[in-house]
Amino acid sequence: MEIRVLRYFLAVVREGSITRAAESLHVTQPTLSRQLKDLEDELGQKLFIRNYHHITLTEEGRLFRQRAQEIMEMVCKTESEFAAMGNTVGGDIYIGGGESVAMRLIARVMREVQTAYPDIRFHLYSGIADDIMERLDKGMLDFGLLIQPANTAKYDCIDLPAKDTWGVIMRKDSPLATKKTIDPQDLLGLPLIFSSRQIVRNQSGMIGYPEWFGGNFDKLNVVSTYNLIYNAALMVEEGLGYVIGLDHLIHVTGNGNLCFRPLQPKLESGVSIVWKKFQVFSNAAEIFLEALRHQFTQQQDSGE
Repeated sequence: MEIRVLRYFLAVVREGSITRAAESLHVTQPTLSRQLKDLEDELGQKLFIRNYHHITLTEEGRLFRQRAQEIMEMVCKTESEFAAMGNTVGGDIYIGGGESVAMRLIARVMREVQTAYPDIRFHLYSGIADDIMERLDKGMLDFGLLIQPANTAKYDCIDLPAKDTWGVIMRKDSPLATKKTIDPQDLLGLPLIFSSRQIVRNQSGMIGYPEWFGGNFDKLNVVSTYNLIYNAALMVEEGLGYVIGLDHLIHVTGNGNLCFRPLQPKLESGVSIVWKKFQVFSNAAEIFLEALRHQFTQQQDSGE
């Protein structure tokens, strides 16, 4: 299977048409059709349902699209790493993470590194912990920012000097907005919007949602889940429910419609930046790692 064929396949998926894909690729339509047929024969699976004006993916085609995209990301990352080998220190660093105030700490290190090495570029991918760990394991990311609870045993990591505080994001006209803190009983019967990661029962032995709610967790009225809190906040504004989320990620001061109230008992999550054990880094990623160690290990040693 050739990389060129993967590019052809993804172009057809993107354009939704063999004719338009052939034009964008500057190849003839018969050539492209033959390449796709050869690909299906090689895989032994039908990837497309061909209609007169449009094509759609089969279930096998959707799976192959995901794999093709992952392969092409790795190809681009590898080409970038080898292109950066030389006298000039530069290249691309890929970082994934959930939404956390700790990203500000990472951004400061990124700024310092980029100032010292202008040819280093950063690429940030946002996602939930399971997604970040999958991309780390596949080599698609160099580093991952994980919010606890998360199983970091298979990674090397640096614990960051930051904690995220959990609470409820609600409209200011909500009856709960008059309270300074929110306890488990306050939320029973209310429409709740949970992080798609945190809704899963905690298996790490650390305190999480199920433990905080106690025996009432399975009785909650969960109307929606989210992986990006900005979109979840829009649902709150439209009256869909109450978001259980982290502080400082949504603007809740001034004349806005939303407010944040912390959970009581207090629920906090530590944050770590992780990377694969025995990872062979590019020069750029190695420089970034040393900057992380200098910044945060030094703080830990001084007790800050």
